[in-house]
Amino acid sequence: MYKYQTSLATRFAQEAFGKQYKQTIGLDFFLKRISLPGNLNVTLQVWDIGGQTLGGKMLDKYVYGAHGVLLVYDITNHQSFENLVDWFNMVKKANEESDIQPVVFLVGNKRTPQT
Repeated sequence: MYKYQTSLATRFAQEAFGKQYKQTIGLDFFLKRISLPGNLNVTLQVWDIGGQTLGGKMLDKYVYGAHGVLLVYDITNHQSFENLVDWFNMVKKANEESDIQPVVFLVGNKRTPQT
């Protein structure tokens, strides 16, 4: 059995790796404040949606109006890559009537067993 070292959202928002990985059930929400060139301060909302929640009734509400979406898959799990089609279609459908169409990035991640 594998334990994951961290999640991308936790690493980005908290700038640290956790000693143990806790799988996202439903969703996790983070805030990240960053400074951009031109002395522009921005607060990002980062929503970490667990992979098992694709069929959730509220999922389209979470991604509606998003400016960017990272579709993350496990490079050691081909099924997680295949599932990206469903995730991408859900993002497109959720934003059909939005003035904002999110930029979508594909990210391959590898789960690492802890020793």
